[in-house]
Amino acid sequence: MANLFKRIRNSVEADINELLDKKENKNPGAQLNQYLRECEREVEKTRNLVERQYLLKQEFMKELKEAHQMALKRQHQAQVAEKAGENELQEFAEREYVVYRDRTERLEQAKVQAVQQLEELERKYEEMKHKLKDMHIKRMELMGKENISRANYRMNRLLKENKLDNHSYPRYDEMENYLERLEHQVNSSYHRNTIDAKIAKLENDAKNKENESISL
Repeated sequence: MANLFKRIRNSVEADINELLDKKENKNPGAQLNQYLRECEREVEKTRNLVERQYLLKQEFMKELKEAHQMALKRQHQAQVAEKAGENELQEFAEREYVVYRDRTERLEQAKVQAVQQLEELERKYEEMKHKLKDMHIKRMELMGKENISRANYRMNRLLKENKLDNHSYPRYDEMENYLERLEHQVNSSYHRNTIDAKIAKLENDAKNKENESISL
């Protein structure tokens, strides 16, 4: 039964991966955007790691300084106790000195390693930021090419001749005919209004002259 469920799960995963592959092929821009978002998240995670590593380095340096100071302090106390003949205090101070001395050496190695790791993280972080910036620029370039391709496609559809019936594309014909009709209507209306206005003026002038003659 477990093997059956496993085969079913593998089959479903394969179908999903196939669908995702088809979707990526149909819409590479969307896939690029998704990839960029993932990269941005990884860059942010790396930035957080760099900050944590920097704080860790600071902690190592702080502990190293304290351990070194305590080693010097216990060393001095052991010498004072030795001169005073206080054997128990001398032995305690010497044991403490050895502990702090060993801790200092250990912290010194840890600090050096933390600094090296921090430098490596910072280098990789800068590389990731540059890579991410390059991908953003690449996306802009692809968007520009996509816009040009779509614009050319639409213009070609509008302007090129239809190879099936050797006539211009219907939408362009309709637009051109509409503009011609509109221009004709505007011109006709202009001339008609102009002629009507001139005739009306002539009729009005003639009527005024006639009235003047009757008055005389």
